[in-house]
Amino acid sequence: MRKISFIISLFYAGLTWAQAPTMPNYHANDRFEQLGTALPTPNTYRTASGAPGKDYWQQRADYDIKVELDEANNKIIGTETITYFNQSPDALPYVWIQLDQNLFAKNSPGPITRTGDLGNQTTMTSLSTITDMNYSNADYGYNIQSVKDAKTGKPLRYTINQTMMRIDLPQPLLPKQSYSFSIDWNYRIVEVAKGGRRTGFEVFKDGNNVYEIAQFYPRLCVYDDVTGWQHKQYYSQGEFALSFGNFKLAITVPDDHVLGATGELQNAPQVLTPTQLKNYEKAKTSDKVVVIASQEEREKAEKGKPSGKKTWIFKADNVRDVAFATSRKYIWDGKMQEVAGKKVLCMSFYPKEGNPLWGKYSTEVVAHTVKTYSKFSVDYPYPVAISCHGPIGGMEYPMLSFNGGRPEADGTYSEATKYGMIGVIIHEVGHNFFPMIVNNDERQWMWMDEGLNTFVQYLTEKEWDKDYPTRRGEPQMIVDYMKQDPKNLVPIMTMSDNLINAGASAYAKPATALNILRETVMGRELFDYAFKEYSRRWAFKSPTPADLFRTLEDASGVDLDWFWKGWFYGVEPVDQDLVEVEWFALDTQNPEITKAEQRAAASSKRETVARQRDKDFIKESVVEKNPDMKDFYNSYDPYKVTDADKKKYETYLASLTPDERKLVESGLNFYTLKVKNKGGLPMPVIVKMQFEDGTDSVARFPAEIWRLNDQQVSKVITTKKKVVQWTLDPFREIADIDEESNSFPRQPTKPTRFQLFKGGGFQRGSNPMREAQQSQQPKAGQQGGAKN
Repeated sequence: MRKISFIISLFYAGLTWAQAPTMPNYHANDRFEQLGTALPTPNTYRTASGAPGKDYWQQRADYDIKVELDEANNKIIGTETITYFNQSPDALPYVWIQLDQNLFAKNSPGPITRTGDLGNQTTMTSLSTITDMNYSNADYGYNIQSVKDAKTGKPLRYTINQTMMRIDLPQPLLPKQSYSFSIDWNYRIVEVAKGGRRTGFEVFKDGNNVYEIAQFYPRLCVYDDVTGWQHKQYYSQGEFALSFGNFKLAITVPDDHVLGATGELQNAPQVLTPTQLKNYEKAKTSDKVVVIASQEEREKAEKGKPSGKKTWIFKADNVRDVAFATSRKYIWDGKMQEVAGKKVLCMSFYPKEGNPLWGKYSTEVVAHTVKTYSKFSVDYPYPVAISCHGPIGGMEYPMLSFNGGRPEADGTYSEATKYGMIGVIIHEVGHNFFPMIVNNDERQWMWMDEGLNTFVQYLTEKEWDKDYPTRRGEPQMIVDYMKQDPKNLVPIMTMSDNLINAGASAYAKPATALNILRETVMGRELFDYAFKEYSRRWAFKSPTPADLFRTLEDASGVDLDWFWKGWFYGVEPVDQDLVEVEWFALDTQNPEITKAEQRAAASSKRETVARQRDKDFIKESVVEKNPDMKDFYNSYDPYKVTDADKKKYETYLASLTPDERKLVESGLNFYTLKVKNKGGLPMPVIVKMQFEDGTDSVARFPAEIWRLNDQQVSKVITTKKKVVQWTLDPFREIADIDEESNSFPRQPTKPTRFQLFKGGGFQRGSNPMREAQQSQQPKAGQQGGAKN
């Protein structure tokens, strides 16, 4: 970093710093132009501000469902009456129904279109999944027994197209009218270990099962102003699009089961024992976890046999779906969490194999999640929130979620197991807000529920534990993904079933983008307000990406089109390169300063290696030996400040205005930074300056610094102190993929470490909890207490 002096012109009133000229191959204007026609045209349904319009409408579907679990045959037998309210401006000659269980049927579109190979090794489970379910076994999927008009009982004509069913109505359903019809069905439940997806059962060694039952009833497709009927086939990766409605749900199971479901339990005295009922009522008002059905009680049930059946009845209003979990193994606990003055009963259902983790953490995490998500989005509106443990690693439904995380058989567990369980409970319970309340179309836009939910999960994890080892949200955690060849990546704005690496592109990247908006681009105050406004506007409604984009801009006053283009519509990475820093200082024309600098520079140039060696090599020079050889120049000091120099400087100062003199005497350092945008994705430029006195400072420049030239910019920074080290993105907040190019002068990279080891290979990671317990146990032949 070289220092250059410059002279200020007395005829120039201020300083301006020119941007590098725009050239035809630059794309800055494209990057910073508005999205324009890339977003749908605003209308009276969805406004340009991102809010629902005055004519916004959405359909409603009410359900009265009665189902029975046939435990002996692992089947669901059900009947339902659906009342469909046409609140659209259109006449509908038919309705479309989702038959999600047909994913497991023979010739289902999901398995048939799935690709991959076996390799040299595969598991028996993988082979049985392929042979028993996906291609040759016709026992799975819906058996539709009847479809009838609910009033007349007359059969309705229907057509099944793989995972979708069209029901032809007797006459078109006109706007503002409703129609009721009934469906009878049954299906064989999938064992999760043999290929289940989001629903199924697990068989335990004691011979008992845990059932997590979802997508168990034929469900109405969404009809809206954006796509008409959303009846894309269910390929398994993209989830669901559903309408809100009121549900009555009656579930018949063996009488020794404990059951949790979407909604409020309506007949607790009829299905609970006196002890369970007493504990259940206590949990509703307790700020401590209350065990409703104990492990001791459930262990007795595991060894017994049911004597009959019980029907559990639930009611859920203004929800888009229902699900349930049931088992005779289920321990049950709960506590109350207050949200905005309302009491929410938070509960957990889990087999003893989940303890001690589940009894210690699950319900507490549910309560924490409900409270924290309410702070960042909308107040939790439902009366209950439930976490169920079983074979499904993580899946969400209104008021109820399925979550994984199980300790070892001896009760110990790794740190990864603990935090993995807590994280999945936060994530799945958090889905109550996105998409169960803010009801986006998951079949089309996976990121709108998974990405937004993962972002708030990240915030919630930090409020659980400031040192929480979060996996997604921090910009540095997305770097490895964004380093990949762009040819192998897809934009966030890709339909769910077409996503490559959905975990990164639908969960991690959008969550990271929102975190960057909050911390770096917008700031917490503007972002938090705008995000809550989005949640408030679209609670119990169905937003699109455009509604999110427009609302965040509308409520914050920040132009974010460049951000949506780069992060959501593109796959370019962030890679800023601090190419060069030039150091400038004002030529004050003060001879005391300028001649001292000249003397130091001349002295430095004279200190050559030859001159150093000559001190010993040349014993005595001619001039040293004979003083007569000296003249005027042997004693002349060109760097001495003369009276003439001082007078000239005084004349110069007298010619300056007070402001000009202040600038000249300021002693400021001027640095010109040259930064390249190697990755392509424009982002704010954040620079840390380390000064020679050991202090530091950070300068921040918004992304608009690239708006005239998206390849390279020059920026002048002034400082009082001398800067000895410059660093871009010092806090790793913009996901820059190459830190080595972020320093000037360049810093040496750390060496890659290697280990010397003897033969035998590396050992697997240990379980510290187990090791600690084993170290506390007395050795064989040794008793505790003092030695003899």
